[in-house]
This record gives sequence, structure tokens and C-alpha cells, in this order.
Amino acid sequence: MHVGVLGIGTWFPETRVDSRKLAALTAVPEDVIALKFGIKSKPVAGPGVTTSEMGYQASLAALADAGIAASEIDLVIWCGAQHKDYVCWLAGINIAHRIGATRAWSFDMEAMCGSMMAALDVAKSLMLARDDLSTVLLVSGYRNNDLIDPAYPPTRFMMDIGSGGSACILRKNARKNEILASAFRGDGSLSEMCIVPVLGTKAWPPAPGDEARASFIVPDEEAFKKKLGETTMPNFYAVIRESLSRSGLGEKDIAYLAILHFKKSAHDAVLLELGLAPTQSTYLDQYGHIGQNDQLLSIQLGRDAGKIKDGDAVVLVGAGLGFVWASTVLRWGPVHA
Repeated sequence: MHVGVLGIGTWFPETRVDSRKLAALTAVPEDVIALKFGIKSKPVAGPGVTTSEMGYQASLAALADAGIAASEIDLVIWCGAQHKDYVCWLAGINIAHRIGATRAWSFDMEAMCGSMMAALDVAKSLMLARDDLSTVLLVSGYRNNDLIDPAYPPTRFMMDIGSGGSACILRKNARKNEILASAFRGDGSLSEMCIVPVLGTKAWPPAPGDEARASFIVPDEEAFKKKLGETTMPNFYAVIRESLSRSGLGEKDIAYLAILHFKKSAHDAVLLELGLAPTQSTYLDQYGHIGQNDQLLSIQLGRDAGKIKDGDAVVLVGAGLGFVWASTVLRWGPVHA
């Protein structure tokens, strides 16, 4: 018995912000943004394009890619952002209703930008454990760019954040694109080092002017940078290698790396560490960082460009602010007995 990916969908708003506009907003030179930060352009949702709307549109695209009807879905898992249409609100069940998944139940979950890998592992476990789950939709929407102040220097490392949605259809015994093993690492000492300081229960009720402070801050930039420098890359490599090992594979077996967007030097460093060529991944400089959607977007772009072939081991990897590192391995193409 196995669980496989039946279809993938993504959706992005038409409005875009390019490196020139970001330079004007941040006072960082345009060439530095385009080449060092690796942001040539990114999609940004405008008013009315809600977090769930982007997930809804991506779900329709995933259903079309899978070639199935929404009525076949047994469970919808929202693995998108907490920054949703409403406070204390379930996006997944809303999307299930809108797409016509009339027999599906739903729950929302998040591991920040590690959510897609966490959801793949959770969904796979549930599907193998339960006989009433055959088809599951994972769906994500993201517009955390709303929470970034481009004029605030300590969070300029997040200037690549944009808007978009992604979704995938999983099926028990799909006979293709098998989900293999996943691995995770966490470090809660980072959990309050980069936060939105208002509109949560720690600062409730809201005070006058709090809406103007609804963006990420870094209370101790020096400590945050030091901690990230010590933990980020080692944990990326650790979850990649563990997910491969748990899948019965090694680094030499990686055919394609679906990695989140971050600065170009870090992207190149990961490829070098793993012995991969640039053609074995996709650098998302025309999208920026779309949170937990980066990995499915990368797979879609890689598939369309002919970088992913039947039999390939595809490794998804990302990290969620807080901090959680996550990796999942897929075996692309037909599943052979």
C-alpha cells in the first residue's frame, strides 16, 4: 500500500512587484535585490484577493491536473498561512464547500513554511491508518507579505515574501508519484525572536494604533542572526539526509531538489553541499518566497521544464519561522510492484 500525488495546482495574483519597486521601498540597491537577494519579481495580492481565495483557485487547478471531481475528496487539510481571511477561522472547510467536496471533512494545520512537508507526512499517515480516507486535498494560501514592513531593516531578509496558493491531490494506491519518508527538526529557542507583536492574546485587547504595528519585528537582531547562522544550514542538510535515509536512498540518488526560495548564495551552497547541478533545481527569482507553496511550485516548474522524469527521487525541503525544518522525498512517476 502506498500514497501518491495525483495532481498539483498553483495560483498567483496578477499584481507583481519587481526589484526596482523593492529598491524604492527598502533603500537597498536594485542590483543587490535582484542578484544577492534573488528577487527579480514576485506576485503580491491586492485587496479582495484573500488567503483562502488563492488556495481555492489552486485547488481547482490541482483537481484539473489530477483529472478527478471534488466529490471524490474525503478530507481537506489546510496547510497554508495563519494569516487568513478572518481571525480564528477554518479555511479548509470553507474551500471544501466552495469546490464542492461535499463528503469531505477538514482541519487546518501549520508549521509555517515547513507546512507542506508536514501535511504530506500527516496525510500519508492518516490515509494508511484509516480505511475511510482514499483521496485527500492539501491546500495552502499565503499573503504574509502583508506583515512585512519594507522600511524596517531587521526584516529585510523577508523582503522576498509574496502571495500565492498551491494544492495537491493525494490518493491511496495512486500508482504514481509515491510519497516516501519525511524528516523534521525544531528549535523553539527561536520562537519569539521574530514576531508580530500585536493582535495576539499576549497583547490583547488591541490598543489604539496597534494596526500600524501589525508587522514582523526582530527584538534582538544580533542574537537572531547569530542563532540562525548556527542552526539554519546544518538543519537543512540534516532533514534532507534523514528523509533520504528513511526512504532507503542517499544524496547521490537526488534527481531534483524542490527547495524554498532564499538568497542566491544560500541556494547555491545547498546545491554544492549535495553535489547537485543548477539544472536539478529551480531558483524562484521570478516568484520570491511564497511560504509553504514554494515546493509544489518548484515541482510544477521542474516538471514543465523537463527537469523531473519518471523514476526520479524528488526531495522537498523548507523551513518554518519559529523554527521548524522539514523535508519529504517523492518517487516521481509510476509505482512498480
